Amino acid sequence: MSLNEAVLDEARARPALREAGEDGRSDIPQVWFDGSFVDAGSNCAPLTTHAMHYGSGVFEGIRAYATADGGAAVFRLPEHLERMRKGCELLGIPFDVAEASEATLQVLRRNGHRDAYVRPLAWCGTGSIGLDVTPLSKHLMVATFATDVHLAGTRVRLGVSPWRRNPSTSLPPLKLCGAYVNSILAKHEARERGFNEALFVDEQGRVVECTGANVFMVRDGRITAIAHRDALPGITRDTVVALTGAQSRPVRYDELLDADEVFVCGTAAEVTPVDELDDRVYGDNRVGRELAQQYQRVVRGEDAAHRHWLTRV
Repeated sequence: MSLNEAVLDEARARPALREAGEDGRSDIPQVWFDGSFVDAGSNCAPLTTHAMHYGSGVFEGIRAYATADGGAAVFRLPEHLERMRKGCELLGIPFDVAEASEATLQVLRRNGHRDAYVRPLAWCGTGSIGLDVTPLSKHLMVATFATDVHLAGTRVRLGVSPWRRNPSTSLPPLKLCGAYVNSILAKHEARERGFNEALFVDEQGRVVECTGANVFMVRDGRITAIAHRDALPGITRDTVVALTGAQSRPVRYDELLDADEVFVCGTAAEVTPVDELDDRVYGDNRVGRELAQQYQRVVRGEDAAHRHWLTRV
């Protein structure tokens, strides 16, 4: 396919801008796409989109929360978008943090969302079917969804995956679309065995992370943030370390089995205690439960000391 044909292909796929009502809202959920609002179900990407074939895209998972004063705020938006910028830079995708930030706030307002999951996605479009991303068109969208919690609210049964985490020497621990096939395989295999989440462990028996969450353990009242070079440097992980003063260090799998508590954290998972790890059943998980409650106070603006982490909608 020539570059001109690819541009025409994308133009045909792009829907017309939908007009909103007087309050700026539409009856149909909207997505910000390359500077315009379109219906969330619109066919905006042609079948020849490079990211569809090769995973050449970068995404973030971000949360917005209804706040105690009746408004809404996005939690640690600048940090999420800066991490996304780093991923886009690797793929040669232009990314303006200020533009993406404003697009996020506009979509939340347009859809009337307060408690929401926010998904910005930048990707390589059309122009070539080869591996060189240089000649490809580049795109950005931001969508919002009514909150979909990854783990919280369920009894978390964690199983060690037979798959290994992508090594950071092969794929940097950023939110690159293609890299998450690794998580999909691990998650699917874990569910086939009756678990609802998978734990990656390396060849030396050191804990890495879950498919979409970082791991902590509690022993004799001390909280440890598990560190591994192949794990995503999670923004929620950083939040929990700041709130608790947790020590960060490598941890072996057998240490997890011997811990008093284990909990995981991530944008979608928030702070979620683990009930079982393989055959190990944990007890009351008091520290994890209390921390989960504290985290909710922080993200909803009830903790004045940490309101600087909130971007008002």
